[in-house]
Amino acid sequence: MNLPLTVRLLAVPVVAAVVVAGIWVTGGLVTNDFAVAMWLTTGWMALAGLACLAIAVRSRALRLPVLAGYAVTAAAAGAYLGSSVIFDDVVHEQVAVAAPAPAAMDVGGAAARPATARNVLLRSGRFEAVRHAARGQASVIRLANGRRVLTLTGFEVDNGPDLRVYLVAGPATTEDEVDAPIDLGALKGNKGDQQYAIPERARTDRLTTAVIWCRAFSVLFARAPLQR
Repeated sequence: MNLPLTVRLLAVPVVAAVVVAGIWVTGGLVTNDFAVAMWLTTGWMALAGLACLAIAVRSRALRLPVLAGYAVTAAAAGAYLGSSVIFDDVVHEQVAVAAPAPAAMDVGGAAARPATARNVLLRSGRFEAVRHAARGQASVIRLANGRRVLTLTGFEVDNGPDLRVYLVAGPATTEDEVDAPIDLGALKGNKGDQQYAIPERARTDRLTTAVIWCRAFSVLFARAPLQR
C-alpha cells in the first residue's frame, strides 16, 4: 500500500508520543514504588517495541518511520533515565549560614527584623529516607536582606530522574501527604551543599517539611521535618 508522504512523516511523532505517554503512565501513575515503576516502564518499552515491529512487518511504507520513531524515543528515554540513576550529580555551592531566631521571629512568614540586619535560622531538620537513602541538613534561613532560602548541607540522596525540591505542610511520610507543595526547583545535585530561594508568598510557619520528589515517577525520595 502506498501512503502519502505526510502520513509516513507523521508516524514518527505519533510513535514517539505513544511511547512517551506509556512511560508516563507506567512510571508515574500506576505505582509510587520506584523499583516497580522502572520494571513496568521496561515492560512497556518491550511491548511497544514488539508492536512497532509488527507494524513494520505488515506495512513496508511505515516500516522506516515507525522503527525510527521508536528507536530514537527509546534511546533518548533510556539515556535520560539511565544516566540519572547511575551517575551522581555533585555540587558545591556557597550557602547561607545563620544563628537560631529569637522567639516569635517567624509569624506568618513575615517576621520583624532585628535591629542589626543578619541572617536568621527559622527552621531546620535532618533528612531521612522514605523510598531512597538520604542524609544531611535542611535549613530555612531568612537572609539579612529579608529574602528566605532553603539550604541543604552535608546532603546526599540516591539519584533519580526529574528530582525536585519541595516545601510542604504536614509530615509528608507518604506520597499521598505531599499535597499542594511549594516547588523550589530542580534538585541541583544529589550530593553536596546547595541553596534554593523560597517564594515570598510561602508561609514558612506552615511549611514544615522539606521533600525530595521524583516528578517523573511521582515518588517521594526523602523528607526532612523542619523544627524551630
